[in-house]
Amino acid sequence: MASEKKFIKKALNDFTVTEFLEHELERAGVSKISLTKTPIATRIAIYVRKPGMVVGKKGSTIRELCDTLQKQYGVENPQIEVVEVAKPAIDASLMAEKIGKQIELRGNIKQILRFAIKEIMDAGAIGAEIRVAGKIVGKGGKAKALRVRAGYLKKAGEQAKKVSVGDYTAYLKAGAIGVRVKIVPPGTVFSDQFNKPEITEEKPAEQAAAPEEKAAPETEQLIEKKLEEAKKEKVKTARKKRAQKEETKE
Repeated sequence: MASEKKFIKKALNDFTVTEFLEHELERAGVSKISLTKTPIATRIAIYVRKPGMVVGKKGSTIRELCDTLQKQYGVENPQIEVVEVAKPAIDASLMAEKIGKQIELRGNIKQILRFAIKEIMDAGAIGAEIRVAGKIVGKGGKAKALRVRAGYLKKAGEQAKKVSVGDYTAYLKAGAIGVRVKIVPPGTVFSDQFNKPEITEEKPAEQAAAPEEKAAPETEQLIEKKLEEAKKEKVKTARKKRAQKEETKE
């Protein structure tokens, strides 16, 4: 039981740390946070859209975060590494957050979804799906769901694990609206897309050329024999005609 309690305590501590960092760095656009504990220090990798907002002036923001994590959450020697997301349009979490914030500004939801799916597919995604559910119409209206999809997407089975999923909740006066984005990153290959190579047996060049070389002299001999036989028949017919003429004269 003691070991189980340690695992549960560690998981809860990691959850509270990630929740704290996501709240503090909300404006920077956090995609994901990974914690790795080593004997020397605790490495925290933060993938964000705007790394400058995490670093701060001369690293002041990172130092403040490290001090808070060490004092309040008991993280041993925290070392924060900031990683910039190369293509935010392919990151499901960042796109879900972007769509949710646009909905909070009370924009046209259908138009927001159309522009978002186009942006994802233009970035090189193989497939994408955006689902928005809640009181989309407004206060007093019934809750409903809107869904937009494009490209090739797996939704069930073991292959669905290759699809990245991001969630975000937009809070409006009428109620909460959930946003879920599914993206198939470029370069993803599913098991039903493997091309089976065609197996062909190639004969060696010497073996392939040998029958052709033998065929040529055989055909020439046959032609010569036929010509000789034709000449002999002509001679025989000519002799017969001469013999018949001589008999008629007599």
